Amino acid sequence: MNRIDNLFKEKKEKILTVYFTAGYPELNDTLPIIKELENNEVDMIEIGIPFSDPLADGPIIQASSQKALENGMSIRLLFQQIRDIRKEVKIPLILFGYLNPVLQYGFEKFCNDASKIGIDGIILPDLPLSEYKKYYETFIKNNSLHFIFLISPETSAKRVKQIDKNSTGFIYVVSSSSTTITKNEIKKSQIEYFERIKSMQLNHPSLIGFGIYDNKTFETACKYSNGAIIGSAFIKSISQGADLKQNIKEFIIKIKGK
Repeated sequence: MNRIDNLFKEKKEKILTVYFTAGYPELNDTLPIIKELENNEVDMIEIGIPFSDPLADGPIIQASSQKALENGMSIRLLFQQIRDIRKEVKIPLILFGYLNPVLQYGFEKFCNDASKIGIDGIILPDLPLSEYKKYYETFIKNNSLHFIFLISPETSAKRVKQIDKNSTGFIYVVSSSSTTITKNEIKKSQIEYFERIKSMQLNHPSLIGFGIYDNKTFETACKYSNGAIIGSAFIKSISQGADLKQNIKEFIIKIKGK
């Protein structure tokens, strides 16, 4: 069974997923960050593949992506850095990127290499469902990977059901129509959207992402889903100083409210 499925089977609520950009702050920080997140009891990790034009990302993630590219990060190097990751790390790992770099690498090769390393899922927010079904689904399934789709407040009920039918792993519930942000209160309209999605009783579990940055927003998201995904706020926290381990520990404690 895929590690993502195992996670949702064993834990039904307050699943904490953290996103970070591979190769940031420093080129060789990728593996230490993954290990430290697991050490601090994060449930799942999204490893961001840096891209020069990350349309869904806000300024903090965009800046981290640009710095990672300047550091020399690439898909090929990322795979080299984490080739032995499963000797040390047990929690689910997801690659989050954009279609263009993956196509340049070779989609089938990308899936093959990711699977061999022990990656559990893929998120490509700019890959439409129709294109996925027509051209790419076979490569995902042949490598026992999950493909996670995103939904937003503008996604129609019909579309949500289509995504639920074709997703594997979980549904990524984008909290707002804007790019990733760090410090906005969750609004009444967002709560109504979360309630609407929860009432649909989808076949897959869901995680809420974008705009989750502290214990209050994490706990709110967890009321309407199986957990939350935190990206920009975490990246900001690890850019604050040289003590990477301490920054990660303090950030996770803050999110969990311990």
